[in-house]
Amino acid sequence: MSTMPATSTMTDPASVNDDTRVGLGDTVGQVLTLAWRATMKMRRSLEVMFDVTIQPLVFTGMFAYIFGGAISGDVQSYLPLIIPGLIGQTVLTACVATGVQLRQDMDTGVFDRFKVLPIARIAPLAGPMVADLLRYFIASVLTFAVGIAIGYRPGGGVLGVTGAVLLAMLAGWSLAWIFTLFGIVGRNAAGVQGISLLVMFPLTFLSNAFVPTDTMPGPLRAFAEVNPVSLVITAIRDLANEGAVTSDVGWALIGCAVVIAVFAPLSVRAFNRKM
Repeated sequence: MSTMPATSTMTDPASVNDDTRVGLGDTVGQVLTLAWRATMKMRRSLEVMFDVTIQPLVFTGMFAYIFGGAISGDVQSYLPLIIPGLIGQTVLTACVATGVQLRQDMDTGVFDRFKVLPIARIAPLAGPMVADLLRYFIASVLTFAVGIAIGYRPGGGVLGVTGAVLLAMLAGWSLAWIFTLFGIVGRNAAGVQGISLLVMFPLTFLSNAFVPTDTMPGPLRAFAEVNPVSLVITAIRDLANEGAVTSDVGWALIGCAVVIAVFAPLSVRAFNRKM
């Protein structure tokens, strides 16, 4: 009597989530679906938006009126320097929340559901990051709005400001991959936030966001001028203040592409090991 080979009816979660079985169109659809999920979470928990709604209002007024006279002689002269700098600083701060929220989702078991679904592995990571583009947009627009309300007049006009906002959103999305990696490898949300702040503060304050680099000591000036945050902020200033697409804009775009090329694969690889 012959026996038929047994066929397992169980599905291996690892094979279900194999990216090679998910086409590009399906991957994009899955990313957008998870982006919508993250957007709904923001709507239900508005306190997660405080860093991109309240912070631009407070920081713009505070930095302009406290440092304007000391650095540029008066507030009006300081605004073309500080407004683009604050946009870079606020967007970078918002990136920190990306890693923290990811770690919280992983700790609460949400991602255990994703690992048995036939979806691309990058979708659970990229989805919330696409939703965060809304956060970067709100932060940039509010910062420009407060600046204009207190006397800032961007020489680049509407097109220049629009280009600056789009560049800030792209920079935020690219830098968020760094904090996404921290969220995956970190042990808990508090630890991820601590590590992220240790990275965020030097990148922000050791840049040209708040003061010209030519006033810094030699070593600090050298670091500030190659700091990727400085490249982005300089490009935002060129677009907003002059409406010019300069070489600094090109370098900023290249920098964003390099960050994505390095940290996106690292994040996906770390995520696959975790899952």
